[in-house]
Amino acid sequence: MNFRIGFGVDIHQLVEGRDLMIGGVKIESPFGALGHSDADVLLHAICDAILGAANLRDIGFHFSDTDPQFKGIDSQFLLKESFKLVKQKGYKIGNIDCTVLLETPKVNPHIEKMQVIIANLLEVDIDAISIKATRGEKMGYIGESKGIQAYCNALIFKSS
Repeated sequence: MNFRIGFGVDIHQLVEGRDLMIGGVKIESPFGALGHSDADVLLHAICDAILGAANLRDIGFHFSDTDPQFKGIDSQFLLKESFKLVKQKGYKIGNIDCTVLLETPKVNPHIEKMQVIIANLLEVDIDAISIKATRGEKMGYIGESKGIQAYCNALIFKSS
């Protein structure tokens, strides 16, 4: 088997008046992530991880934040399209391991729903999608609730 590993990271500023979308789930919050799309930091990090593993550059290369057709777009579409590009090179997803950094609200109560959404988009079992969450402990832009960040590692493979 031909294995590849990719790494993705995404960061967004938090502002009032926006929905907070994480992993395809709308989480009740007085603030949301600022971005050209729905600013789903977790799905963007996954896109970069799988695209990177397949040597297909990054999410911004394929879905520019200056392109009006992607204004306000659901990041589930971006992940689905990123995965199509990875599949065109003959790869499947082995597993995804992610961490979301957000002071508040709590991410943990929503993780199982996120796993189902992401597993369906990537055509894998839910067991292949690991999502963890942590806080900034009141330090830095995460701890001061000024931003949200996500990291993701992805293993992809070609079976010979």
